[in-house]
Amino acid sequence: SKSTGVHMQYRKIGKNDDEISALGYGAMRLPTKNGMIDKEKAAEQIYYAIDHGVNIIDTAYPYHGGASESFLGEILKDGYREKVKLCTKMPSWSVKKSEDMKKYLEIQLKKLQTDCIDYYLIHNMTIASFEKLKELGVIEFLEDARIKGKINNIGFSFHSNLDSFKEIVDSYNWDVCLIQYN
Repeated sequence: SKSTGVHMQYRKIGKNDDEISALGYGAMRLPTKNGMIDKEKAAEQIYYAIDHGVNIIDTAYPYHGGASESFLGEILKDGYREKVKLCTKMPSWSVKKSEDMKKYLEIQLKKLQTDCIDYYLIHNMTIASFEKLKELGVIEFLEDARIKGKINNIGFSFHSNLDSFKEIVDSYNWDVCLIQYN
């Protein structure tokens, strides 16, 4: 950082040459006050992170009861949107018909106040949810959204077991996947 002499490390994404900070900012557990996002404190933290080299922010449709994406859309102004890659996720469990995919993406673009989501992931992918989504044309939808410039990279987030992961990761030429580990 500017003040401490500590410098952010970056990792190159092989498929697109993006240089992504080794630490990202997760917008699932922002500071809260009275059950709502503490906008002042959360904005201060996010601006601090970006000013010190964090260049990817991860959010999702359901985070903070649906308020996380809207909050990020509000605060990523004055050049901050251009300094970060935005990652958000399709609420796969809410997709009942193919039209739902377009509906959620349009809502998310509006909430995030952006024309394009840098990394758009299918949220919490499982074998069962992937099979259902494939039948609804999820891959075609995502590729079409990329052609139209609404998303740049296609991926999924994952919380299940190794065998399921291998099957999903080998089933398509994904740009990225977000894996929980602890």
